[in-house]
Amino acid sequence: MKKFIEFWGVYYPIVLAFISFLYSVTLWFSGLKLEGIFVGIWVPSILAFAIAIRQRRKDFYMEKYLKVRYEDSKKYKRK
Repeated sequence: MKKFIEFWGVYYPIVLAFISFLYSVTLWFSGLKLEGIFVGIWVPSILAFAIAIRQRRKDFYMEKYLKVRYEDSKKYKRK
């Protein structure tokens, strides 16, 4: 179960985008072409949103890490 949670935590945008793609293709071939196109636009939107979230998360943790490192370095400075 732990491996599944780790997998889902990393690859959830790709899985959701793939499901959206399959749904779009299903709509298209069932005759609902306009709806299929609309749902097909979700794929790049899902992936772009995931990239934006990960970038902000990375920036947040990097800023937090650098702040801690800076405060630690001030403790050991020579006077």
